[in-house]
Amino acid sequence: MSNSNGWALTARLISKHFGALGDRVSEAIASFDPETATEADRDRLADTLRSAAQKLAQARAAFNKERDDVVRLRKLIETDEKATGTLAERLAAGQISEATINMFCDELEANKNRLPQEIQEEADAQAYMEELQKIVDALSQQLADFDAAAKKAMQALAQAKAQRDLQEVRADRQSQLANLSGMRGNTSALNALTKRAQQISNEAEGMKIVSDIGQRPYDQAAEIEAIRKSVTNPANGNESALERLQRLSNKAPATA
Repeated sequence: MSNSNGWALTARLISKHFGALGDRVSEAIASFDPETATEADRDRLADTLRSAAQKLAQARAAFNKERDDVVRLRKLIETDEKATGTLAERLAAGQISEATINMFCDELEANKNRLPQEIQEEADAQAYMEELQKIVDALSQQLADFDAAAKKAMQALAQAKAQRDLQEVRADRQSQLANLSGMRGNTSALNALTKRAQQISNEAEGMKIVSDIGQRPYDQAAEIEAIRKSVTNPANGNESALERLQRLSNKAPATA
């Protein structure tokens, strides 16, 4: 059987085994776009993948059975072929009847004639299984692409929300600063308090100046009196013993 005919048979097998699922698989693979698909699209694709995976499991089991049938049939034919020489000797020696030999030969010929069909069934089962494997791989890749695109979209959404929150914070701070600026420029109460503080400071400074002027004659008189005392009472002139002790101890004499 040629390769093209084999693929045609495989296509018929897939159509037979898949039924409506085959159309769903073809449509899902052809139309699914991970960048624009919705979660519902992803769920439908995942459901199709599960169905295809179940078919693949069945196809693997069928292929294993067909392969085992071919292995057993070949082993049986090989064993019977080896037995032909022994059977011929026994037939010549009259140890076995021709009817038995003919029955044996009929079974051997039937098995040999059946072997190509078994081999073809094994090949068809393998082709069907491999085609299903390709479909499952394609669907798996589509799901992986969707999940990657979804993750990327979620990251972009999170970044956009973070930028939005940042801009909201910045706008709020600008609003607060604008309010504070308005208070500094337009609050009459703050201006009145500032002017009142300056006025009180000026009044205090004026009072200090007046007090200093009034105190000046007293300071001058005290200075003159100290000069007079220093002239009339020179240091250590007629100092008594008590006054001397007080002076040396840095204590001024007590006044009456």
